[in-house]
Amino acid sequence: MTDAAAGTTTGRPDDRAASVVRFAVELVAWVATPWALAGHSWLLAVLAVVMLIGLPTCLSTPGDKTSVIVAVPGWVTVLLVLLQVAAAVVSSWLAWPGWAASLVTLLAATTVLTERRRWQWLLAGAAVGPPAGSTAP
Repeated sequence: MTDAAAGTTTGRPDDRAASVVRFAVELVAWVATPWALAGHSWLLAVLAVVMLIGLPTCLSTPGDKTSVIVAVPGWVTVLLVLLQVAAAVVSSWLAWPGWAASLVTLLAATTVLTERRRWQWLLAGAAVGPPAGSTAP
């Protein structure tokens, strides 16, 4: 069953453009955070990357991703995205020149704006049931 208004078969908002922006800010977080922490502790830099990549990989909301390892409510997914956004912004200001950090801040603001529909859907509890793309009835 297709939800034409949402653009998907699960009711999840169609967020292809938002996904691209979200992934870009994630990449920045994965690069800038260890860069900012490396001068203090290489172990802390490695742990930050493991956390920034590992948590969203392992924890996901059913219906939001096709593969769910550990199911969590929608608000956890929203907090994980906010963690990535905050890490990207703070770390870029600590590690990079002001012009680059300003661009990252603009990217982060764009991410927050483009994620609103998905976050509303996640926070409304609409992401329940089998994950998107599963064969469950």
